[in-house]
Amino acid sequence: MAKCVVVADDLTGANATGVLLKKSGFDTLTLLHSSAGPAACPIECDCLVVPTDSRSVSPQEAYDRVREALASHSGPEVRFYAKRIDSTLRGNLGSETDAFLDALGPEYIAVCVPCFPSSGRVIVGSHLLVNGVPLRRTEVAADPKCPIHTTDAFLLYQGQTKYPAAAIHLDEVHNGAERLAGLIAARRDEGARVLVVDSVTEEDLETVAEAVALSGIPAVSVDPGPFTACLGRRLIPREKAKTPAGKIFCAIGSVNGVAGAQTRALLAGRPVTAVYLETAEILESDERRRKEIERLTAELVRRRGESDILAVIGCGIDPKRRVPFEPYMERWGLDAEGLSARINTAFAEVTLGVLEACPEIGGVYSTGGDITAAIHSAAGTVGLRLLDEVLPLAGYGIAIGGTLAGKAFVSKGGMVGDENAMVTCTDYLLEHLN
Repeated sequence: MAKCVVVADDLTGANATGVLLKKSGFDTLTLLHSSAGPAACPIECDCLVVPTDSRSVSPQEAYDRVREALASHSGPEVRFYAKRIDSTLRGNLGSETDAFLDALGPEYIAVCVPCFPSSGRVIVGSHLLVNGVPLRRTEVAADPKCPIHTTDAFLLYQGQTKYPAAAIHLDEVHNGAERLAGLIAARRDEGARVLVVDSVTEEDLETVAEAVALSGIPAVSVDPGPFTACLGRRLIPREKAKTPAGKIFCAIGSVNGVAGAQTRALLAGRPVTAVYLETAEILESDERRRKEIERLTAELVRRRGESDILAVIGCGIDPKRRVPFEPYMERWGLDAEGLSARINTAFAEVTLGVLEACPEIGGVYSTGGDITAAIHSAAGTVGLRLLDEVLPLAGYGIAIGGTLAGKAFVSKGGMVGDENAMVTCTDYLLEHLN
């Protein structure tokens, strides 16, 4: 069961609020059908967003759909409820809010903050302005399905809800969270069940959210999404980070000057437990190759407690230790590409051996496209779920399928980035794991 349930009057609004909750760090899922009960939603999540497609139906039908959604998805595990409304106050605001208050009981109030600062929606003196224009003067007022006849959100609510409503204005918000919490309690004690609250900035939304949390009064968040995200961060319990998963493994095989400078910057700037792969041992014979891979793997596993960054680095990163390919090309009957592949697969075997022995390693940084490909080929990785760009030509993602499924990856070309690029990538990976 989710810890937070959001009911939205349409699917796009549902997804918009879901994205804000996701950005706040909550695992969020949107149902496609409000009537789908828990059995149809077996995936665990922090926040469940349920669309009712009720903006343009009659008030009674909207009420019934919200009540049905709450009947399917409310429960003792839910710590926070929210009603997502249109950012321009279209739809059945009153009847849908009434459905929440009826379903949740008399101890609940509804706190309506129809403010979306990044979209130019603010509310002052209960009047909603859209990019500085009173709502009634915008094109929204002439919406053929849901026309708007007033700019005053408080009057709009007062005309739609069966419960007593009260307005809280901007000066009262700016008095601070503690005084605002007392005012919220006073309005509730006077009988108000619906509070329409002014806000202009993100800071105002944070103040109102803090006040609601301080008041201790069970409250339904009613808004286009930003206030729900603010209040959710205060009311939804978060799981502590699971440990251990915070170590990373680096496979550094590029031998160009850029990669060399980046590697030196990493070793100088961060605590790294590093071993060096001797290229000659990999190329001399199959037996010496096997022993070199075993040596590197065993040493890294033995020393894994020394730091959060483990690394296997090709000895060719030092120009003085580079091995000429020509004698080995003749010995093995391979061209330079074939010899490189032999080296790259050795990096992959060390990487997979260490990760198998060290489950506390949650992510891999690799430099050089061929080494990255060799690691995923050896692991049987099906694909990478790409999530972010760490810096140009360096991506962050999660492995799908194979023995490294679920591990985080940052890969970068050997010639990519400035001297600190490798530090940036490993810092990014550590931060996201921890």
